[in-house]
Amino acid sequence: MSSLAAARADNFYYPPEWTPEQGSLNKFHGQHALRERARKLDQGILIIRFEMPFNIWCGGCNSMIAKGVRFNAEKKQVGNYYSTKIWSFTMKSACCKHQIVIQTDPKNCEYVIISGAQRKTEEYDIEDAETFALPADEERGKLADPFYRLEHQEEDLQKKKEAAPVLVRLQRVSDARHSDDYSLNKALRAQLRSQKKRIAEEETASRKEGLGIRLLPATEEDTASAAKVKFSSKFERNRKDKRALINCASIFSTSGSAASDKRRLALESKRRKIRAGATSNLLAGEFKPSSLSGNGISSSRHKSSTVAMRKF
Repeated sequence: MSSLAAARADNFYYPPEWTPEQGSLNKFHGQHALRERARKLDQGILIIRFEMPFNIWCGGCNSMIAKGVRFNAEKKQVGNYYSTKIWSFTMKSACCKHQIVIQTDPKNCEYVIISGAQRKTEEYDIEDAETFALPADEERGKLADPFYRLEHQEEDLQKKKEAAPVLVRLQRVSDARHSDDYSLNKALRAQLRSQKKRIAEEETASRKEGLGIRLLPATEEDTASAAKVKFSSKFERNRKDKRALINCASIFSTSGSAASDKRRLALESKRRKIRAGATSNLLAGEFKPSSLSGNGISSSRHKSSTVAMRKF
């Protein structure tokens, strides 16, 4: 951002036509210092960012609006409680654009929903939350009575005596843990160094095995489960497959013999075609001496030897 743009953004830029007699820059430009937030200021309304003080249920769509959600709300004064002003905040929910009105309650020091929503009631047990129960308004008024205050103080003293051993033990444990900061820091740093070293060794072992992730250290359960796994060999797997095929096949050999006969006839037809092609090539003179002559010589020798044996 240039210096001129920064000056304009901060509203420190004075144009050449401005004179000190014209007043401030906002008066010169004819605008309010709060800009769009003060567009309804003539009606006594100022637009602010309102943060929801508690969980509520939207009156339009019955959806929950959590505590801390912020809205653009119209703030205006609606009354007084003695000298304290009562403010009203009007906003629209983001879920269904339903109008919600919330007012301050100076008497009880809280916010009150006027319309458009319902406060979510949240109850909890004091013992589960591990908090102390605050005295009710009636008990606060009774504390003005000297006799009631005396009885109340006696009960508090009795509770203090009962809780004293527990508090002392907790204080001793805390002192023992945090008495030597150097030793605690040294032990913590040693633990972190050993942890980093173990992680580096596991990553190195994983990279050697060709894995892109770090494997956790082996445990006894992993060893026991791995020992129970048995991988069958190829021979055993083939034997089981053949046995399964035999068990699934029919005991009648009609279909199997027909299939084998078809395969045998197909092979014989291929052999006839090969022999016919070789014979045609021999008659045409297109044969290789190295292949056919050797076959012819061997066949003639075989025939002559058989004839000689028969004569003998």
